[in-house]
Amino acid sequence: MKKNSHRLFSFSISVAEGEERLDTYLSSRLEGLTRSKVQSLVKKGFVKVNGKLAKAGYRLKGGDCVDISIPPDPPDELKPEPIEFVILHEDSSLIVLNKPSGLVVHPAPGHPTGTLVHGLLQYCPELSGRGGLERPGIIHRLDKDTSGLMVVAKNDRVHRFLSGQFKGGTVKKRYLALVHGNTKGERGEVNLPIARHPRRRKEMSVLLSGGKKALTLWQKLETFDDKFSLLSVSPRTGRTHQIRVHLSYLGHPIAGDQVYGYKKNWWKKTVVFEKPDAPANRKTDAPCGNPGVYSPRF
Repeated sequence: MKKNSHRLFSFSISVAEGEERLDTYLSSRLEGLTRSKVQSLVKKGFVKVNGKLAKAGYRLKGGDCVDISIPPDPPDELKPEPIEFVILHEDSSLIVLNKPSGLVVHPAPGHPTGTLVHGLLQYCPELSGRGGLERPGIIHRLDKDTSGLMVVAKNDRVHRFLSGQFKGGTVKKRYLALVHGNTKGERGEVNLPIARHPRRRKEMSVLLSGGKKALTLWQKLETFDDKFSLLSVSPRTGRTHQIRVHLSYLGHPIAGDQVYGYKKNWWKKTVVFEKPDAPANRKTDAPCGNPGVYSPRF
């Protein structure tokens, strides 16, 4: 069932259950659903008896069929919070920022507060609404433990324009990844489909049959005593966890990746995009920060 889909329930009323009020019956059989909530759903047309709308006080009869559709709870209004991140470029249309590692982009299960979105609302209350109530201005995402560049839209027009570039694959992205081992060769590509892991449903995996097309290009920049390699990585598609999954499949998982590898360090360095009012490509680089972040200790 999708996160934002309605929950559907059907009940066949027995003779013994007859004469009970509709609202009392449903509230006693659906956990977390109060009688007043049922009455509200009845008024809004989410409850039917024998395929027809009914009143909350309707007395059930043996043989009745009751259907109820429970809509998802509306998201709580996001409250601005002081969250640290570095702005690398800003104009009237967009913001380019450097997201720090450890920061979740938008509210999600387990992370209702303290996200980048909360910080953006504190810094710039007027953002594009096309991302929805929980993702204002958000065009694309980075994993929690990934640091690097993100582009945020200030209005719907720019949001549509940039989203089209991301979907069309015209946005050029480059990541730096410190991986375990010394890669064979100086450059290469991984052209293998990715899908949800068949057993660990929160993870992704290379799936040769039924996965979505995924292409990742890589180039070796430096090695460290044959124990680690620093790679420049360019994903040509945008699958969830794509770089992490592809590099792990090659036998060179990202250092610091606690899901697909051994333990955590990677970040996006460069993003190139167009603005609707400035056709020329714009390129922005993220500072690498403290070299100790990615220089391993031997």
